[in-house]
Amino acid sequence: MIAITITVPGGPQVLRAERRAVPSPGEREILIRVTAAGVNRPDVLQRAGLYPPPKGASDLLGLEVAGEVVAAGSGVKRWKPGDRVCALTPGGGYAEFAVVDESNALPVPDGMPMEEAAAVPETFFTVWHNVFERGRLIAGETLLVHGGASGIGTTAIMLAKAFGARVIVTAGTDDKCDACRALGADVAVNYRNGDWAVAVKEATGGRGADVILDMVGGAYIEKNYQAAAIDGRIVNIAFLQGSRVEVDYIRLMMKRLTHTGSTLRAQAVEAKARIAAELESKIWPLLAKGKCRPLIHARFPLVAAADAHALMESNAHIGKIVLTVG
Repeated sequence: MIAITITVPGGPQVLRAERRAVPSPGEREILIRVTAAGVNRPDVLQRAGLYPPPKGASDLLGLEVAGEVVAAGSGVKRWKPGDRVCALTPGGGYAEFAVVDESNALPVPDGMPMEEAAAVPETFFTVWHNVFERGRLIAGETLLVHGGASGIGTTAIMLAKAFGARVIVTAGTDDKCDACRALGADVAVNYRNGDWAVAVKEATGGRGADVILDMVGGAYIEKNYQAAAIDGRIVNIAFLQGSRVEVDYIRLMMKRLTHTGSTLRAQAVEAKARIAAELESKIWPLLAKGKCRPLIHARFPLVAAADAHALMESNAHIGKIVLTVG
């Protein structure tokens, strides 16, 4: 099969298309002929040598795929060859074939093209776990999302609105703010034009955000404490501006804040299976009805993965970037 490999840690140019043996599914795994694979920020970090794959995972990039099941291990109960699935993978998605535990795969939602389905798992798993499980967002509350125009951000907007929350986002251009509003964001703040923490307080009548989803870190950590409501919950899923900062924690105490975070890739197969079951129960009906759909910014052929990474690093995209196979 054709797979995208990392020749040495570095920029997008280090990605190369090479021949690899087709992987064999284990007892509880399925082999998927990949139609499309999502591109995500962890892929960029791994390519740069900053995010090694977990023990036992493929060294290939790619955390989400969609395609057709072509083989199944002896212990697989749900899937059979010919089934159309999308799946969360611990790696290996940038290839013509990928293996995944059967419990981390879900049926392609009714009526959804494969390229869209490939853009669902990583972001929808991440948003569900961090916003609704760890952040405990409920209807009527306000969610603040940093990086609102990213794949994670656009997904968070749609899901939060679908479950009755108010959404405020930050983004770096007016065009991105407009795109976020078009997806349903109630307020979009261009962080280059002023103090977003002040804007959030103004937009909430001084109350602040109940839940904050942050992938920026750095100086945002203390500003999140300023922008949070009493009993607010702050969830970090990345630290693009750094994880080591000096913070005055007095607001954490005075506001009774909860500050948590998580990574998805390193979690056990069983933990991901539980999230998959929640998504199939609560989110898949929305996807099938078209009430939530991943926003695709650009598509690249698999062999042009370097161009896809260059686009992601430019931060010019709004929504998801997808690699197409075949």
